Amino acid sequence: MSYRIEGLAPARFAALFGLDEAALAERGVRRVTATHKPGFPCRITLEDAEPGEALLLLNHTDHDVATPYRNSYAIYVREGAARAAVVEDEPAPVFAGRPIALRGYDAAGNLAGALLAMAGEADARIRELFARPEVAYIHAHNAAHGCFAARVERG
Repeated sequence: MSYRIEGLAPARFAALFGLDEAALAERGVRRVTATHKPGFPCRITLEDAEPGEALLLLNHTDHDVATPYRNSYAIYVREGAARAAVVEDEPAPVFAGRPIALRGYDAAGNLAGALLAMAGEADARIRELFARPEVAYIHAHNAAHGCFAARVERG
């Protein structure tokens, strides 16, 4: 079973890139500097930022569905990221070394199953969820902090 993970489209955030602190604050966004790696996972590039790199911290609705499973939480995006990463048939780099909560949803956006993947287990758990015919797509979240990591589509 194949699958695909794609970072968020940078165009969704381009209007924020380069804004000053006051303009960002008006929109509920903060500019932060990565202080260590790992720890600042970009949802566009699907990689952790390097120490000293600027990112934007903002609220993002990752599961915009008309069900009780609608979800929104804080994410990081690299300021100025130009292209969304695409990863096929293997976990995204931001999954490495982290426990990942995998939520499988049906085509209507309702939870159809969930699994926890400890470090190194993401590929097997993604495949396990997709073995269930009712799972249309998966949302990966960092298990400890709860933030959205990426959407996983059937390949």
